[in-house]
Amino acid sequence: MQIILISDHLAKARSVTLSLRHLLGSAFLMVLVVGAATAGVYWLTLRYASEVPVPALHRLILAAQEAETERNHAFVQQNLDAMAEKLGEMQAQLTRLDALGDRLSNMAGVREVRFAPTPGIGGARPAMMPPQNLSLGDFSEKLVALATQLESRNDMLGVLESKLFEEAVNKKMIPTMLPVAAPYNSSTFGKRVDPFTGQMAMHEGIDFLADAGSPVHAAAGGVVVFAGFHPQYGYMVDIDHGNDLVTRYAHQSKLFVKEGDVLPRGRKIGEVGSTGRSTGPHLHFEVRFRGAAQNPAKFLFPSQSKQTVARAK
Repeated sequence: MQIILISDHLAKARSVTLSLRHLLGSAFLMVLVVGAATAGVYWLTLRYASEVPVPALHRLILAAQEAETERNHAFVQQNLDAMAEKLGEMQAQLTRLDALGDRLSNMAGVREVRFAPTPGIGGARPAMMPPQNLSLGDFSEKLVALATQLESRNDMLGVLESKLFEEAVNKKMIPTMLPVAAPYNSSTFGKRVDPFTGQMAMHEGIDFLADAGSPVHAAAGGVVVFAGFHPQYGYMVDIDHGNDLVTRYAHQSKLFVKEGDVLPRGRKIGEVGSTGRSTGPHLHFEVRFRGAAQNPAKFLFPSQSKQTVARAK
């Protein structure tokens, strides 16, 4: 495009040639100027709107502010409602945790750890007062209280866990497992006629009738304090379970442990035999407390022992 300029101040006419690049640059510059002017007017309108006595403009600004405030309030309340729902779920879980803790404490017999009773709650929707949403302050207060309760329950369950663990360990150290798979015993604890002398004598254990070579297992965990041959008991193993409690396994044909071995409950320690003072293959099993012989049936068959005592009374 060519533009010719004619003026009285010019000695002769001049021409200006505009290319496509010049036209596009001019159009872009015009758009920038119009945009800047629009933004400036908008900013001035918002900046000095409160000082300009235009009621319609004031109402428009107030309506915009109220709408924005309402949106923010609705967003916050929606989040509070969601968190309140989670808070209710946590309180329900805490209720179930209390019930579980009470059952476990009763099972463990721990009286010093008692969980706060949580009675069942319910009822119809209130008619006089409509339900109200939790405020931020109410929610924060309930959340702090719930965190305190959870911390307390965690401490109580820790004590209960330690108690149950201690009882489980002690239970494994008490000889309650049958040392041999035998259908019945051939001689019980107490006075009997000695098969060698024919006189009344005290039998300090239980004789389990089993085939030769049958495996013999430790009735509880402990430490082997003797493993070897005894003139009367034959091949014998004594296991110390702590608290002055020792079990004895006699008349075995083979031994698979030695003194000082630490044994878990159920460990194979030997095989049934007829060594020592014996008339045939069997396992002689004793339980001794501080050296005194105890009736093994009290440990191996506690329910039967209680029934026997009840019948004796």
